[in-house]
Amino acid sequence: MDMDTKLKQIMEVLDQLAEDTSVPRNIRRGATEAKERLQQKSEALDIRSASAIMILDELANDPNIPLHGRTLIWNIISQLETVK
Repeated sequence: MDMDTKLKQIMEVLDQLAEDTSVPRNIRRGATEAKERLQQKSEALDIRSASAIMILDELANDPNIPLHGRTLIWNIISQLETVK
């Protein structure tokens, strides 16, 4: 699978998270922010994925996030770690 396809899949999952009304608003906002970071073509891909991982890591540690949201974030992070 090429990087563009992988990034598209990651962004689709981030969209799902951003639109999931069962997770707190700050988590949805963070998912949108992580997606925006990934879309900034002016930066190198590894920098974009690292900053998205930092945002998502903070969200995963939020005590208010439901279990399915945290699992989704961990899955996105592990996908992003393979993007270089």
